[in-house]
Amino acid sequence: MEAQEFSLKRELQRKAVHVTSVLIVIFYYFLPKEAILLPMTLFLILFLEVEFIRLDLKLKLPFFHKLYRENEKDRLSGNVFFLMGAIIAISVFSKEIAIAAILMTMIGDAFAAIFGKRFGKTWIPKLKDRAVEGCMAEFMVDLLIGFVFLHSWLVILVMAGTATIVETVVNKIDDNLLIPLFSGFNAQILTYIISSGYLSFLPIA
Repeated sequence: MEAQEFSLKRELQRKAVHVTSVLIVIFYYFLPKEAILLPMTLFLILFLEVEFIRLDLKLKLPFFHKLYRENEKDRLSGNVFFLMGAIIAISVFSKEIAIAAILMTMIGDAFAAIFGKRFGKTWIPKLKDRAVEGCMAEFMVDLLIGFVFLHSWLVILVMAGTATIVETVVNKIDDNLLIPLFSGFNAQILTYIISSGYLSFLPIA
């Protein structure tokens, strides 16, 4: 029980640091993409320098070394992959879809991890550390995010479903990179299809 509480406490600390990235969304909401991409690239460079110190020079950084998961001790941390995913999302997708994809990556993933560790009782077979309760929490949060920023219920369902599936089934590849790319790409393609009129027979607005 103590080990579980420690794991939950560390997960909360990780997600608290992760959610501070909501500043990206706030700035991007009010600024054009050109104004946000350059500082984001600078932060990515800084994070990569920190990773060089940690991985190549084998030096422990105060406070931060406690936030790394076991599988991050010898590879790039989730923060690097998250910034890469956010930069690509902002560069390629529409503003609304990019913002929704980034928030689903930050907040949806956080709810999945925290609810899974705190309330997880029904574990998904053959998937490591994946609880149904965590998946449902992420899906509901992702739906809420979608309804705030997007207009088509079909796009919202596809984005939320994609983000939840990717976070649930992917283990070896960092989901901080995959969630914004896969959910954003599917939403953008579906938006193009809807705007072209191919799905005009559906009440999708």
